[in-house]
Amino acid sequence: QVQLVESGGGLVQAGGSLSLSCEVSGRTSSNNLVGWLRQAPGHEREFVGAIRWSDGSPFIADLVKGRFTISRDTAKNTVSLQMNSLKPEDTARYYCAAANDVATMNAPKRIRFWGQGTQVTVSS
Repeated sequence: QVQLVESGGGLVQAGGSLSLSCEVSGRTSSNNLVGWLRQAPGHEREFVGAIRWSDGSPFIADLVKGRFTISRDTAKNTVSLQMNSLKPEDTARYYCAAANDVATMNAPKRIRFWGQGTQVTVSS
């Protein structure tokens, strides 16, 4: 059973930075992608970014490309999301997720493994 535990959320001013971390355990080869989705009140959960565990290939959503980066630490079994130049519209609860492929990561209802989420609030 995959377990995902997020940390690192908080309150930051617009233009600032935050780093989120997801500790991964129980991952198998059928959950080769670990990444992040977010959900703001009144909105659907949306894909932010993911990384392929086997080779470190990153996938970043267009809406955050150039501002967010994703990385993994195989020794610590963690996936990190570095968020720079934050905007108020980045305010959301950010969830770590594990899936088999990018298509599944973009279809939240198909994702089986989720963390509890961590809140990110960006003030203007």
